[in-house]
Amino acid sequence: MMNQDKSMEFMQIAMKYLPEAKQTLDQAGIELSPEMLQPFMTLFTQVMSEAYELGKKDALHNG
Repeated sequence: MMNQDKSMEFMQIAMKYLPEAKQTLDQAGIELSPEMLQPFMTLFTQVMSEAYELGKKDALHNG
C-alpha cells in the first residue's frame, strides 16, 4: 500500500501539472472549481500509487 510520503510526492507531481491541466480544461470550456479538483486529485494519487507499485514489482522481478 501507499505510505504518506509517497502520497505527498504524488500530490506534488499533480500540483506541478495542475496549471497545464487547468489551461487545457479552460480551452475546452470546462471550469475547474476547488470542489471538482479533490476527486481528480484522489484519482490521480491512486493511479500514481498503482503505477509506482507496478514499477517496483517489475524492478524487483527484473533486477
